[in-house]
Amino acid sequence: MEEALHDVPLYREFAKLDGVTARLPDETTILRFRRLLEKHDLAVDMLRVVYDLLQRKGLMLRSGTVVDAALISAPSSTKNAEGERAPEMRQTKKGNNWYFGMKAHIGVNAHSGLVHTVVGTAANVNDLNVAGQLLHGEEHAAFGDAGYQGVRKRPEAAGPTWHVAMRPGQRKLLNPLIEPDFVAERIEKMKASIRAKVEHPFRVLKRQFGFTKVRYRGLKKNTAQIVTLFALSNLWMAQRQLMGAPG
Repeated sequence: MEEALHDVPLYREFAKLDGVTARLPDETTILRFRRLLEKHDLAVDMLRVVYDLLQRKGLMLRSGTVVDAALISAPSSTKNAEGERAPEMRQTKKGNNWYFGMKAHIGVNAHSGLVHTVVGTAANVNDLNVAGQLLHGEEHAAFGDAGYQGVRKRPEAAGPTWHVAMRPGQRKLLNPLIEPDFVAERIEKMKASIRAKVEHPFRVLKRQFGFTKVRYRGLKKNTAQIVTLFALSNLWMAQRQLMGAPG
C-alpha cells in the first residue's frame, strides 16, 4: 500500500493525500491503522454505513435474505512461532476435495444481491451453525442451498419462512410427467433463481478484488478484511445506481 500511494495518483486522491504538503503514510503507519480497525471492529461499522447508504437509495429492501458460505483457502505453508500452520484455520472436505482455511458466511438482500451481514469462521464450521447470525431480523423469507436443510429446527434462525433447496439426490427422483413432481421442480427452479444472487458478491470478491486466499494469520484479521471487501463489493455492484447512470 505504501508503494501504491507513491506510484498511483488516483489512490492518493481517494485517500485525500494528493496535496503538495501531504505526507504519505509509511508501511508501519498503515499497519497500525489496520490494527486499529480490527481492535475496534470498525469493518462491521463500514459495512453498516454502506448498507444504510444503499437503503436510502432504495436498493436494500428488507423483506428477504439469501444465505450462503464460501471456502477461502489459507496457504498450507504459513507458519507461526510454534512451527504450526495457521492455528485458527481448519481442514474440511467438499465433494471429493480437501480444503484448508476459513469460511466466509454472508447474508444478502434477496432483491438486489447486496450484502448486509458477514461472519467469518474456520472452514470446518457447519453452515447451519451460522445461519441465524446472517439474518437482520426484519425479513419475512430466507433462502439457502441444500446445505441448510434442517435450519427450520434451529431456534436462532426462527422468524422468516425458510425456502431451502431440495437435496440433489431427491431432486433427481422427481418425475416431470407427474403433476406434483412437476410443480416441485418448478418451485426448485424459482428458489434457485433467487439464490443465484448470493453468488454475485463472491464473484466480485474473487475476480474484481483478486481475493482467493487469506493474507493474514488468524480469523479476526482475515474476517475484518473480508467484511471490508464485501462493503466495497456492494458499492461496486451498485455503482450504476449510485452514479445515476442509465440502465
